[in-house]
Amino acid sequence: MKNTIFFEKTIGAIIDGYRTKEFSPEEIAQVCIANFQKLESRFQAWECFAADKLLSQARNAAEFIAKGGQGDLVGIPVGVKDIFNTADFPTQMGSPLWKDFTPGNDARAVFNLKRAGALIPGKTVTAEFAVHTLNQTLNPHDVSLTPGTSSSGSAVAVALGMVPVAIGTQTAGSIVRPASFCGVYGCKPSFGTIPRTGSLKTTDSLDTVGFFTARNQDLRRVFDALRVHGRNYPLSDAALNDVARQNCPADRSWRVLFARTSTWPAAPAYAREALEEFMKKLSGQKNIEVFETDLPAEISRAHKIHETIYNKSLSYYFKHEFQKAEFVSPIMNELIGRGQAIATPDYHQALDSQTALISLFDEFMADYDILISLSTAGEAPLRHELELPDPALIWTLTHLPVVSAPVFVSPLKRPFGLQLAARKYNDYLLFNFIDYLTDLGLLPAGSQPSLKDLSAV
Repeated sequence: MKNTIFFEKTIGAIIDGYRTKEFSPEEIAQVCIANFQKLESRFQAWECFAADKLLSQARNAAEFIAKGGQGDLVGIPVGVKDIFNTADFPTQMGSPLWKDFTPGNDARAVFNLKRAGALIPGKTVTAEFAVHTLNQTLNPHDVSLTPGTSSSGSAVAVALGMVPVAIGTQTAGSIVRPASFCGVYGCKPSFGTIPRTGSLKTTDSLDTVGFFTARNQDLRRVFDALRVHGRNYPLSDAALNDVARQNCPADRSWRVLFARTSTWPAAPAYAREALEEFMKKLSGQKNIEVFETDLPAEISRAHKIHETIYNKSLSYYFKHEFQKAEFVSPIMNELIGRGQAIATPDYHQALDSQTALISLFDEFMADYDILISLSTAGEAPLRHELELPDPALIWTLTHLPVVSAPVFVSPLKRPFGLQLAARKYNDYLLFNFIDYLTDLGLLPAGSQPSLKDLSAV
């Protein structure tokens, strides 16, 4: 079997192949293992990887399928960011303070993956406490560049064809940025739609569980497997099951907002020109209407509001680690120190401002189906250089569902993403629009530029 299968087939096609006996879960697991063995020493996407456990799970999946068993992710290897509890692996959160910690249970998201039939080969590398300090993972397009922020191990594992799916988290831009810099699809769904129980907490009103995929047709399937369902979640369940809300009406065009945002001036000319050209192509489609309405003025304060909430929360949740500062990075110490200097009333005011922005944007987005912006200011910067300001943080603060699509390539042939967003809880509407653009040939079906040649045998 070709080691490039994850670049070429959707998850649905792989599962269909199990049922027709075109290939088996064990063979798919062997692809995962072969690519790990070939590429891991160069790019270091994994904190731990257990081939024997993966093969054992694959054999169990084969028996399950043979008996008629089904699941959205049955027999599919999925990487797990090393901030989620796992019964089978340590959870070390990128910190020597937690080396070899074994929680003895699965986070709810990991439980949901297993319930859907997924195979868990190991844990992907994260930044220290999922914040800013890079760990060992390298950008597979250029090892001198950053692979992104804290979910970079998951993004790189998908970009290299080691797994077709990996989960991550985003508190500012930790899914969108690695997806953009590594040329894969990254989804940060509506806040709260994927449970956070059993995962590292940094900021209560921002932390969002999401995922990376090699193929955009897999976005909906993975979201279905991971998200909360049922009447215990009345707001999201009602919205996500509202057929009218999740589909563009047949009697009108898609209403798409071009959002330059306050970060637009920071983007280099090639990135601005690429997005403007893409929006011109959209405007030329007969069933798409593009708007350039100004965003609410209050959104200009998004980065400051986020900074106050983020730093104050870090100073609270990591105060014990801060007492062992010799084991904590300078960046983390600096952020905690800033948080300690924030007065409690100022923190509460920032939370109130976030709540007001969430409500404001929920009303504002009711007039549009999709909002489009850059994922990042452009291609990845050099390792240990700060990323330029980008819109990812804004949509995290306002709880919008987003997908970073690997649409653009810089003059130096490095990837950067197009970010598509929708109204909170309109996740399926977002996936429907992505399907629509893919059918039009305006979005790539898979990663871009493809790293298929690195995995090819």
